[in-house]
Amino acid sequence: MPNDIDNAQVRLVEEYLEPEPAKISPGEYVRTRISTLRPPMSKVANPFTLLASLNRTQWLFFLCAFSSWTWDAFDFFTVSLTVQPLAKQFGKTNAQITWGMTLVLMLRSVGAVIFGLLSDRYGRKWPFIINNLLFVVLELGTGFTSTYGSFLACRALFGIAMGGLYGNAAATALEDAPSEARGVLSGIFQAGYAFGYLLATAFSRGLVNTTVYGWRPLFWFGACPPVLIIVFRLCLPETTAYRERAAIRNSTHHATKTFLEEGRLALKNHWLMFVYMVLFMSGFSFMGHGSQDLYPTLLTNQFGFSPDALTVTQVVANLGSITGCITAGHVSEIFGRRLTVIVYCVVGSALIYPYTYVSTTAVMASAFFLQFCIQGAFGVVPSHLTELSPGSLRTFMVGTSYQLGNLVSAASSTIEATMGERYPLPPTKKGVKRYNYGLVICIFLACSVGFTLILTLIGPERKDVSLKVLHPPEIEGHSGHKEKNVGDVGAKESV
Repeated sequence: MPNDIDNAQVRLVEEYLEPEPAKISPGEYVRTRISTLRPPMSKVANPFTLLASLNRTQWLFFLCAFSSWTWDAFDFFTVSLTVQPLAKQFGKTNAQITWGMTLVLMLRSVGAVIFGLLSDRYGRKWPFIINNLLFVVLELGTGFTSTYGSFLACRALFGIAMGGLYGNAAATALEDAPSEARGVLSGIFQAGYAFGYLLATAFSRGLVNTTVYGWRPLFWFGACPPVLIIVFRLCLPETTAYRERAAIRNSTHHATKTFLEEGRLALKNHWLMFVYMVLFMSGFSFMGHGSQDLYPTLLTNQFGFSPDALTVTQVVANLGSITGCITAGHVSEIFGRRLTVIVYCVVGSALIYPYTYVSTTAVMASAFFLQFCIQGAFGVVPSHLTELSPGSLRTFMVGTSYQLGNLVSAASSTIEATMGERYPLPPTKKGVKRYNYGLVICIFLACSVGFTLILTLIGPERKDVSLKVLHPPEIEGHSGHKEKNVGDVGAKESV
């Protein structure tokens, strides 16, 4: 009897939950890379109409996910914005302090794997809550560190906690939303990253070095909002998409075995797609972190910006990021995911030089439009990754590919800082050492944008694929025709 159940369970998973993607020959795939860029020119309602199509529960899911992603970014950039005070506190160089960012990026993939699997097996709710609880503990811990070693230890553990959030938050925000609103919601959701950076910039100006505690109040404050986000999530149920999939698993009476079989088949059928998603996100991460993480240091050390000028420039840049994300997410519904990313990369590449070489406050214009393009292209990422991922491992594949991309690009700020110190500039009148960070960031960004553009051109697209799970009649014990999980089929193409 157990063998019969196990065999039936395997057949159920193979037939209904994880169908193998449609195959296409390598030659045909290569030949269609240009032709598939043709804009679908889908008729899309204005974004306000699309947003109005969400019901109350869908809005609450989205707002909760958006809030958590915003604060994830806030917590990450607390180090980026306090590099020089931290270096002074611990008696280290700027390059050594940037390891506090590098370790976070390196270990995010560990958190993505752990919390991604937990979220796909046990639901979005409790892994999300645990993530935010860890934010509270570790952000407080960072604020109380007294040695360089303990600072790095806290940030390393923080990386694991932060890595587990993205896939869960993206699934919570998008999987129950109407498909036609997915693009604009994707853009708004991803804009939470830039909004978090903007908030970190503003609060760092008000909290860093304005009291006897120096940089620490920024980290102490960062531990507070996750408490409210935890309460918010406690008041919400599981997403409908997850409950539907859980119901199918539970109908086999072997939910864990079914989940493991789903995972095996998903990786077997979609491993090449997963590899592509990691490479794709590596390019995006190189662009994002290469353009942002060391930029405050460039403005203050090389260009001599005052704290006020730095704050205004960063706020303007992040307003560009937010505007770009929302715009890209929405227009990708009209022109397609890949073409939108390619256009943003091409336009952004023309802005790299002024972004890194204009040494006056006029650089704010370059900062706005470059981040409109670089971070704006990120507005396509949540919906694009979600559509490329198989439903049974959606949180795992979205979160892990995103964070493995961060792992590959983890040393961006450290590379830029180390290379920049090889190009010294005349010191300030007070004897402070200066370095040509602009040259290094300019070259680094040009390479990153080119890499991302090529990866997008050769990659697949599954715009408009359904994310819902249909209940096959056979699973419920009735006769009838087979209905497959449309969340994993109906794609334009596969790799």
